[in-house]
Amino acid sequence: MRIAVLASHEGSTLQAVIDACSEQKIDATVALVISNNSSSGALRRAALANVQHQHISSKTHGDDNGADNAMLKACLDQQIDLILLLGYMKKLGPQTLAAFGGKILNTHPALLPKFGGQGFFGRKVHEAVIAAGEVESGASVHFVDTDYDTGPIVAQVKVAVSPTDDAQTLEKRVKDAEKELLVTTLRELAAQYAQT
Repeated sequence: MRIAVLASHEGSTLQAVIDACSEQKIDATVALVISNNSSSGALRRAALANVQHQHISSKTHGDDNGADNAMLKACLDQQIDLILLLGYMKKLGPQTLAAFGGKILNTHPALLPKFGGQGFFGRKVHEAVIAAGEVESGASVHFVDTDYDTGPIVAQVKVAVSPTDDAQTLEKRVKDAEKELLVTTLRELAAQYAQT
């Protein structure tokens, strides 16, 4: 199974996937990394791992439609089977969504449908969880559709919220659980893919 990863920031979850593939915990290859941020850690991590990588954004390709075309072409050129959104801060374009319908996964640092949607990303999610007095949070892996965080949920993991937690401590535990959940989910999907 050939995976494309879209990421906007540091790429620590991307690194977990690259490592799991190289350690053969997942029967898959990260074949392409795309970032809308030319200085992202994700692009640096891809370069260090000798993974094909590209900066694609409305700035590099004129507008959102141009970026969508370029992304779709890059994924088709690399014969991608599955697209992962790992901290990707842009909505996918309609052409890529249509071409890869049912083959795009996102991770989210909360138990969807709670604390999802536009504006809920990164530490903001954990701040909202603590402000709401929740006793548990977690992470979700879900298929991507046309809206933020609304596609069918594939897997979730729960993480207890401690009374002493702040957004930073909760974020660390959720991120660790999210990486494990994603590796497990990808292992299962790759095994299913190998049987088709």
